[in-house]
Amino acid sequence: MVTPMRPKQSFPCSANLQPTSINRSSQGAGPAVAGRVRDMTTRYLKWAALGVAASVCTPVALAHPSFETRSAAIGASYKARISIPHGCDGSPTTRVRVQIPEGVIGVKPKPMPGWSIETKRGPYARSYKFYHGAVLTEGVKEIVWSGKLLDEHFDEFVFAAFLTDSLVAGATLHFPLVQECEKGSHAWTDVPAPGQDAHALKSPAPGIALLPVADKGNAVQTFKVGALVIEAPWARATPGGAQVGGGYMKITNTGKEADRLVGGSLPIAGEVEVHEMAMASDVMKMRRLPDGLEIKPGTTVELKPGGSHLMFTGLRGGLKAGQAIKGTLVFQKAGTVEVEYRVAPIGAQSGGGGGGGHSHH
Repeated sequence: MVTPMRPKQSFPCSANLQPTSINRSSQGAGPAVAGRVRDMTTRYLKWAALGVAASVCTPVALAHPSFETRSAAIGASYKARISIPHGCDGSPTTRVRVQIPEGVIGVKPKPMPGWSIETKRGPYARSYKFYHGAVLTEGVKEIVWSGKLLDEHFDEFVFAAFLTDSLVAGATLHFPLVQECEKGSHAWTDVPAPGQDAHALKSPAPGIALLPVADKGNAVQTFKVGALVIEAPWARATPGGAQVGGGYMKITNTGKEADRLVGGSLPIAGEVEVHEMAMASDVMKMRRLPDGLEIKPGTTVELKPGGSHLMFTGLRGGLKAGQAIKGTLVFQKAGTVEVEYRVAPIGAQSGGGGGGGHSHH
């Protein structure tokens, strides 16, 4: 279900996180607490300058189901996150059905606490090439989540997929959705006719704008060692004089045994360490993981700003946007693999190489 693409809506966002938001409860506190907060603020500002802290950009809540990321490149993976903002005239949502259009393959829904998942499979209209030479002729055609979501709450329903190059760039791809509630239901299935304004529809189907296939220089890079697949390694450019930087990627374990990312190497860095950032008592803290990061069988782990990441220490010369830098990753069982990091601008939230994960069957 494809319609011509219209200009994207813009949404207000806050791109800069203020240091005072780290711990607002410290306002008016005594000297000891204030000093601790100053120390935390200093550490936060250092992380932000080095591109480690995550920026915040939250779209305005909409009255109908919609995708968080409303555009995606064809010929690449895509992580779909659909927001359900309310129930049916006050009645709790009990089931969410999402139809998968032709040309979207390798679909895997994400489990949600308190919800069961059912997938309905069927044949594709044609065969599609997938990762590692695989050819798919059938797959998931519908996802059904069953549970309970109160009208006063909202939630997000997530699945990973691959957008094949059979889709048409410049069009909008629609995913018809039916929302069933304890009392009543709502079918979000309206698709605009050619030339029709989608905003005039009463019950619009969620859609994403299809972008052209990235050129070879911007295509998603994958690297493999043993049962592990490393997708799109990237790093942030660093300010002049910075001696630390961050590395990010997705790692999928297609095997039957867990493995651990324990480190790596970079020609311009003294060390490559595995770190994580997490909230503790309303404070964002970063720490080294001496035992590395576990990648369980059949799962994908994403290293990203504001979460688990690689820390490059002792940088010599810094990282410059547009660079491609070769390095290695070291895994506890799979061993060492050579990878290439693409350097994105300072403050970037992704490497620009696609999203959504890398699905295996």
